[in-house]
Formats: sequence, C-alpha cells, structure tokens
Amino acid sequence: MMSYFRSLPSKIQWPASRYQPAANSMGIGLVIACVAMAVGAITEGIRRRIAIEQGLDEQPAATLNMSALWFMPQYILFGFAESFNAIGQIEFYYSQFSKNMSSIAVALFTVGLAAADLVGSVSVNIVNSATSKGGKESWLSSNLNKGHLDYYYWLITILGFINFMYFLVCCWFYGSFEDAKAGISDEGEDDIEYRALPSS
Repeated sequence: MMSYFRSLPSKIQWPASRYQPAANSMGIGLVIACVAMAVGAITEGIRRRIAIEQGLDEQPAATLNMSALWFMPQYILFGFAESFNAIGQIEFYYSQFSKNMSSIAVALFTVGLAAADLVGSVSVNIVNSATSKGGKESWLSSNLNKGHLDYYYWLITILGFINFMYFLVCCWFYGSFEDAKAGISDEGEDDIEYRALPSS
C-alpha cells in the first residue's frame, strides 16, 4: 500500500512542474497537509459542541464522552503529508543541485523546520492577543471548551492553501526556466558542425 502512495508523484502531473516528480511529491504533501488541518478543525468543532452539550464548558479537564479515535484521521493524514513533502524536497535537492549544493540545501531544509516552529509560536501569540481584545475569550484559551481552537485550525488551513498557491507559482517559473534552458541547449547542439578527422 505504501509503495502505491509513494508512486503517486510519478502518476500525477502538476501543470507547472510536469518535469519534476519530486516537485509533484511536494505538491501532494502540501495538499494533504491542508486537508489534514481542515479535518482537525472539523473534529475540534465536534469535540467542542459535545463538551458544551454535556455541560462541561466550565470543566476543561473533565473526561469527555468521545472516542480518541476521532483524532486518528488527521494524524494519519499529517503523516502522509510529511512523507510526501519532506522526502520530495530532499529528492528535489539531490536531483537538481550539484553534490555540494544539495548537501547545503538539505542542511538549510532542517534550519527551515526550526524556523517554522518559531513562526508557529509567534502566530500563536499574535492570534491569542488579537482574539482576546475587549475582554473576549481567546480562540486559544486555556479552557478549550470556551475557546475556539477550531477557528485557529481553519486559519492555518487557509494559510496552507495560500502557501500551496505560492508553491504552484514557483513551480511554474522553475518549469519555464528549465524549458528555456533546454531550448538553448538544443539550439547549441544544432549549431555544432561535425567535421571529419584528417586521415593520417
């Protein structure tokens, strides 16, 4: 089953990156990540509604009559997203860059993951401050039954979709550059004149 999913990038062709299976893998990962976050938002909305219906809005630590299996789909999807995206990026670096540059790119990839964690922390603080103005209950309140964690998940879903659109634009420009470079290379080969070596 996993081998089938890993073969998907070679079967699916994005309009702007049809020459790069690794880029296809990254695109699939971004889409699955958006879907996973949307599933998480829906699940959290259901959890919050059940908690309020059971009268637990003032008891965030109380046990909720809801199976933990509700959270499995989103985490399974996140696992697939990470598999496609991270491995796709590494494949792209090693297939498109020189040996020295690919090593540097992989190192920068790990630095990017650390930077993403910092950006995530900053976004949490910004959303918490913005949604708690005027004495309102923050989306990210310590009392999850009063807050709106599902709204925050939807916000991240929208940002993920915007990120995917940006990814497609980058792929389009990269594909155009590769096409232009291939055209120049072909013209150069056509201009070469082959001469017979002088006989000794």
